[in-house]
Amino acid sequence: MLHSRWFKTAGAAAALTLATATAAYATPAPTTAPDRTAAAVTLRYDDSRAAGWEAAIAAGVANWNASVSNVRLVEAAPGTRAEIRIIATTGWPQATLGPVRPGGTARVELGSQAVAEGHDKTRIAAHELGHSLGLPDTKPGPCSQLMSGSTGGTTCKNATPNATERSRVQSLYAGGSASLVPADGRVLVDAP
Repeated sequence: MLHSRWFKTAGAAAALTLATATAAYATPAPTTAPDRTAAAVTLRYDDSRAAGWEAAIAAGVANWNASVSNVRLVEAAPGTRAEIRIIATTGWPQATLGPVRPGGTARVELGSQAVAEGHDKTRIAAHELGHSLGLPDTKPGPCSQLMSGSTGGTTCKNATPNATERSRVQSLYAGGSASLVPADGRVLVDAP
């Protein structure tokens, strides 16, 4: 009887020790899926001075936000600071070459002269935002390249970055805002 009691006690102690040791080294299961957008750099834009371009800007922003995951373009609330200031002008479209950092400044001018010559407003807006995100022109180039700008022709309606353009922006913003070099500051005029 004494032996059987000793075996029961020893067995219970061993089971408890094993359970405790296993729990100490076990990795708890994640309770939620990882947030892939947590590291995304957020850039605010102000289009309050771009009357007549609102729909094109919204579509261009949506195209970029759907195409890249580590930088997000969001409309600035009225009265708040925006990194990208968008205005309507009568000349040719132009923009500051980025990549713009949070707290930095870039200017996008959406020129009506290009529209008067037959170029698509959404393509213009997405193209100029591409400059703010750090992409230079790829002129001359085909319509399939958003950054080919006016050399895509007046029949070109493509307002979505291609794989190379998406990859370049992903690379520029890969380390978050701390890894960004200051924006170039050059203004790129998109006249043919």
